[in-house]
Amino acid sequence: MAKNLQWISKLIKGKLESKVYYTSLGGFDTHNNQTNLHNRQLTVLNDAVFSFYQDLKAENLLGRVTIVVFSEFGRRVKENGTGTDHGTAGAMVVIGGKNKGRIIGEKPDLENLDKGDLIYKIDFRSVYGSILKNKFGFEPSQIGISQKIIENLF
Repeated sequence: MAKNLQWISKLIKGKLESKVYYTSLGGFDTHNNQTNLHNRQLTVLNDAVFSFYQDLKAENLLGRVTIVVFSEFGRRVKENGTGTDHGTAGAMVVIGGKNKGRIIGEKPDLENLDKGDLIYKIDFRSVYGSILKNKFGFEPSQIGISQKIIENLF
């Protein structure tokens, strides 16, 4: 992950005109020994994103670059004996890009579940739609995003 972000940083600093870069970090699809495995993977993620952030900050590029960290799946609340299964809700983190730097949404209600799954408060497409509209001047409905954008994200 760190190497991929280092390359993306070089491309950004080299003024390549790509609008979106994507990389991923695997290793989270665990169903046992989750505490140790996730701790290790979250440390890798933290260190890589922090280095990327510091690199962009040193070059005065944070205002131009928006970093979005998300998972392709959430986790269920109840442990299945050795870990947790895939769930329907998870957190997203938006860094840089002149965002307002605030927490959006509410803490999940661990008692009010939908068949064992957290009930999400903000649809992830609202975040994507907000980025498309505010960063690219693109109308999200043109690609089928009908969810309301998040006001004052940026």
